[in-house]
Amino acid sequence: MPSIPDIIVALLMLASGIVALVAALGLLRLPHFFMRMHAPAIASTLGAWLITFASITHFSTRGNGLQLHIWLIIILLSITGPVTTVVLVRAALFRRRLAGDPLPPPLGTQTTTPQK
Repeated sequence: MPSIPDIIVALLMLASGIVALVAALGLLRLPHFFMRMHAPAIASTLGAWLITFASITHFSTRGNGLQLHIWLIIILLSITGPVTTVVLVRAALFRRRLAGDPLPPPLGTQTTTPQK
C-alpha cells in the first residue's frame, strides 16, 4: 500500500501533467501568436511549481530531513520563464513592425467607446 507522501507526490505530478495538457490545448485553440503566448507561459510556471513541491516532498521523506536545495531550480525557472516569454513577444512585435503588418493596440488605449 502506498504511503501518504507517495500519494501526495503522485497527485502533484498528475496535477502538473493536467496543467501541461491544458496549456497544449490552449496552443491549439487560440487564434494567433500573441494569444498563444499566454497558455504556455502561465502553465509552465505553475507546472514547474507543482513538480518542485513533489520533488521536495519525495526527497524530504526519503532523505535525511528537509531537502531545500530544490528551491534553486524553481527560482531559476520562475525568473527565466517569464523573461523568455517577454523576449519572444517583443521579437514578434519587432518582426511585424518590419513587415508593415497591423499591430495590436498599445496598452492603455481605448478601442471601444465608453458606455454611459
